[in-house]
Parts: sequence; C-alpha cells; structure tokens
Amino acid sequence: MNFTNLRGILTYVPEFRDKIFVIAIDGAVVAHENFGNLALDLAVLRSLSVRLIVVHGIGRQMRDLAAERSISLSSSDGTGPTDAATLKVSLAASCQVAQQVLASFAAADLRAAVPNAVVVHPFGIVGGINHQFTGRVERVDTAFLHDLLDRGITPIISPIGSDREGNLFRVNSDAVAAAIAETLRAVKLIYLSGEIDYAKENGLARQLSVSEAESFVHRHAATISPLLLSKLSHSIAACRSGVRRIHLLDIRIDEALLSELFSQVGIGTMVYAEGYESIRKAQKKDVRSILQLISQSVEAAELLPRTRQGILARLDDYYVLEIDRGLVGCVALHRFPESSKAEVACLSVARVYENQGLGRKLVHFTESVAREEGIRQLFALSARTYNFFTQKVGFREGSPDDLPPAP
Repeated sequence: MNFTNLRGILTYVPEFRDKIFVIAIDGAVVAHENFGNLALDLAVLRSLSVRLIVVHGIGRQMRDLAAERSISLSSSDGTGPTDAATLKVSLAASCQVAQQVLASFAAADLRAAVPNAVVVHPFGIVGGINHQFTGRVERVDTAFLHDLLDRGITPIISPIGSDREGNLFRVNSDAVAAAIAETLRAVKLIYLSGEIDYAKENGLARQLSVSEAESFVHRHAATISPLLLSKLSHSIAACRSGVRRIHLLDIRIDEALLSELFSQVGIGTMVYAEGYESIRKAQKKDVRSILQLISQSVEAAELLPRTRQGILARLDDYYVLEIDRGLVGCVALHRFPESSKAEVACLSVARVYENQGLGRKLVHFTESVAREEGIRQLFALSARTYNFFTQKVGFREGSPDDLPPAP
C-alpha cells in the first residue's frame, strides 16, 4: 500500500470513527498464511475507533475434517441439506476456527468474544427437499452486540446458530454477515475470500451499483463461481436493505483490506447504493480539478488544450463525475441550437479509473441530456480516441458535411 498520500488517507479517519464494519472471512481465509497480517490490519481499524464484528466461515475446515474422518458431506457451505454427520463435522470445524481467530486476535492485542447473538430457525423443506439441520437467520441480538462493542470487544460470530429450543443448525456465513450488517446498520460489509480469482470472473467490474450487480448476476449466474455468486447475491440484498457499501476482497493480496478502505480506487470489487457515484454540472470550484484531470490527455494529444478562462466561459457545458466525493471524470456538451446538434468534447477519466466503463457513462449521460433538450444528433471530433467512440459508445464515422456551421 502506498502511504505517500497521507492527507488522502486521513480524510477517511473521521468518516470511519465509531462506525460499524462487518467483516466476513471465509474458512479459507483463516487457513491462509496471511491471516496473521489480516488480524494486524483489523487491529489498525480498531485503533481508529472502528467498531468491528467478524463473521467466520468453516467450509475449508469442514472439507478437511471430512476427508480425515472419511465422511461424505451433504453440504459444506450451509445452503444445501445438512445431515447429522455433516452437522457434527460443522460443529468441530466451527470450534477449531473460532479458537484460531481468537488466538490470532490475541496476538494482535484485539479483545474478542464468541457470543450467541444470532437466533436461527430451520430452513425447512424447500422444493420437496428437507434441509434437516440447515438453518437461516431469524433474529440478531443487537443489544448484546452493541454491549460488546461499547466495551471495546470484537464479536466473533460463527456459522452455527440455535433456535429458541436450543437446537443447533448450520447457517451460511455470507447470509449471517449480511443479516448482521443490515440489522446493526453497518456502514460497510466486507467479504474476504481466499478462493475466488476475481480477475477471471467474466469481467467483474471494480465498482458496481446495486442495479449493475443485479444485472451481472442475472447474466452470469450460470458461469461464475458459487462462492462469488453467494457473495454478490448477499451483497445485493444487504445493499437493498440499507448497507451502503459492500466490498469483496482477495486475502491473498497483501494489505488488501487497508488498501481497499483507505484509497479512492481500492483493489477489490465494491457494490454500492445509488449516490456513491454521481454526475453533476461543473461548478467554478471544479475548474482547477478539470485542468489537472485533462493534463495527461492533453500531453498525449488525446485532447485539445483548455485554459481556465476558456472553461469558465462555457462552464454551463461541462459536467463532472465524482466517486466518493472525488472528481474523477469530466465531459462537455457544446450545443449548436440552430442545427439541433451538439458536440461531445473534453471527455476524460482519471488514469486510475480507466477501463471501468466511466467514459461510457459520461457519454451516455450526455446522450440523456441531449434527448431531454431535443438535440437530435451528437458528434465528437477525435483521432486518438476513434476506436472508443465507434466501438464502445456506438458513434459512426462521419464527414465534414455532418458538422454544424461554425458559430
């Protein structure tokens, strides 16, 4: 992680103070050699007064124990049926993982406890299939969890829960984490995995609005890994229930957690509620940022040079794209009212956000504005970005006859 931008990092500290983060860690994360470093990263967050709740999985440990005991598991992720033998393995795996987590947290000087704060009920018979000892979350004891947090204790939640009669059930840890985040109004839900290769998951974007995440799942549900499908599905549900940001991270990347949380760009995938990313009219205060943003494109001869006075003279034509309150893109829409045409100009996206579809979003935004204003045709004057306009946003090659008369 690059700590040179200390000022940028420090802007997040007051924003995170006393906020609840729910951290969901797969069993493979606990088994990974980098888990000790993750515990240290969590200790950093606690030192900044972030209130942490950790939910752990047990899938990897269940499979390992089942292999040692020559037991065939009916399900290892807490979504399918859980028979008696599988429940017995899951109980042993849960105890093993909880002790590992507590030991690592103790080494990082983190106070932690394993509370019985989740009440579950049987999953029941669904589609003619009896899920036996598989459960689903019925209620989260928020008062208990808040009491632990108020005392500086990090709750460690296992994917084993009991019903009101004391019967034990295996629960999917992704679902438990989402339910806790929703109930406690966490500002962040963070899924950490050690078995998902995000780079190979059908072009999964770095940032997805909840609507875009739903569209991605609809298109790729049959081809993405079950682990990713579970996390995306619960991310969408949590986002729809009020959790504004959900992060999906690969623990195999060193310092993944801190790099994701303390930079605008991040290194994982984030699902966010509407409002994290926005396009608005440029204001006078944005001109300096616009000039800085386009400077590299000007040097690369991708854009014509602009001056402060030139932008101010046509400020009403400019729009900026913000992510997490930072200006990361801009575009101008120069109107030619006499001909019902407009030019898409000064399109630029910060280098660190390239290839994430933001340029397309800006162009599509200008198309929406043009339609609302009755503009019938858009054009762009470009040489270096010809392929972008023709292949990515549907423009066609034109001729000088297509241009409006010069004003």
